[in-house]
Amino acid sequence: MVVAGDAIARYGFGNAHPFGPDRQAHFLRELRAQGLAAQVELCAPRAASDAELGAFHTPDYLEFVRQRSACGEGFLDGGDTPAFRGVYEAAAAVVGATLTAAEALVAGRCRRAFVPIAGLHHAGRDRAAGFCVFNDCGVAIEILRARHGLRRIAYVDIDAHHGDGVFYAYVTDESLYVADIHEDGRTLYPGTGAREETGRGAAAGTKLNIPLPSGADDRAFAEAWQEVEAFLERFPSEFILFQCGADGLAGDPLTHLAFTEAAHAHAARRLCAIADAQGHGRVLGMGGGGYDRRNLARAWCAVVNAFVAGDGSADPL
Repeated sequence: MVVAGDAIARYGFGNAHPFGPDRQAHFLRELRAQGLAAQVELCAPRAASDAELGAFHTPDYLEFVRQRSACGEGFLDGGDTPAFRGVYEAAAAVVGATLTAAEALVAGRCRRAFVPIAGLHHAGRDRAAGFCVFNDCGVAIEILRARHGLRRIAYVDIDAHHGDGVFYAYVTDESLYVADIHEDGRTLYPGTGAREETGRGAAAGTKLNIPLPSGADDRAFAEAWQEVEAFLERFPSEFILFQCGADGLAGDPLTHLAFTEAAHAHAARRLCAIADAQGHGRVLGMGGGGYDRRNLARAWCAVVNAFVAGDGSADPL
């Protein structure tokens, strides 16, 4: 299943902004060109309700975004994330798209799902950050637990930027397993995700951060991925959230890694195999970052193709 539509395409900050409203269109064009559109169910997203957004975000923050959305002026953070008229509704649609996919997976209507405009992993419970208004990953975790009774959830993030909004929201949660491969925070926003950060208190050891140096390529990714697999084997889950930002590919204007889409294909295939081996089969891919349009289209289609193929037990990188 691929969840896409005009409602989430509107989540963008203008044509001059790296996170522009044209990103979904580039992905869908490539999806059709590769013949993948005929192999997946295309599903329109719904909007998340205020109550669903409030499962992760604070009431005061939701009201702040609502006010800025009405006037369309200023920034929602220190200067990265501009307000625009309707930003509340667009961001709620992104969350609703992720929930649409999650609900389909839990109901057994599909085994894998992908949402291109999703994975807004920098937003905190009470703040916007790094182009992220509402944290659909965090809302999905809360809804999967409260509504569907799932507890052990794995969050795997290969975006070049560390998923700080998810990591710190659950840094003391021993049943949210985080594995995050990213460019070293000493050279890239948000400056977090050091090796030594493995969770706090009872959650110590349930988080894995793998910072990579500038210029790290597919070989470096493959080595890091072996650690991710070993980590996921130690902590079996009931659901896998996969933030597959495409900004780690060579040539992205905001980052300094050198992956190809083969890294995304490998990660997606192996997560399918792991989910199947753990008995639930559920993998939800979220597009995340990626600011070179050709790169994001190819990386996201590589993920969808891997999801269509299913088992990745014999897939070398």
